[in-house]
Amino acid sequence: MRYLVLAGRILFALIFITASPRHFSHEGIEHAAELGVPLASVAVPISGGLALAGGLSVAVGYRARWGAWALVAFLVPVTLMMHAFWKLQDAAAIHVQQAMFAKNIAMLGAALMMTYFGAGPLSVDREDRSN
Repeated sequence: MRYLVLAGRILFALIFITASPRHFSHEGIEHAAELGVPLASVAVPISGGLALAGGLSVAVGYRARWGAWALVAFLVPVTLMMHAFWKLQDAAAIHVQQAMFAKNIAMLGAALMMTYFGAGPLSVDREDRSN
């Protein structure tokens, strides 16, 4: 079972780690600015830093509770600003953004559970406690 927790933690973290480089690109910043994100040239790279740091923390299980809180801090504003389906008119776009919103809400739930339960077995956090 401990390998399942490790696999779940890594799979959960991968979306944040792999998506973070776009937050440092001109394209990613412009996309957020077009959606009305205030101070996108500052906010988007900060959100990318939260996603990368939180994702790496969770993946390796080092201070995973803090990493999970970083992911919560990333997910709440990103979900509300980037996936605001209620502001759209086009039915196809609404459908896509509702799905993205729901995905982020599910990930928010997982991150909140990790803030409570921590990284679990086979993590740097667990190894620190045994010494």
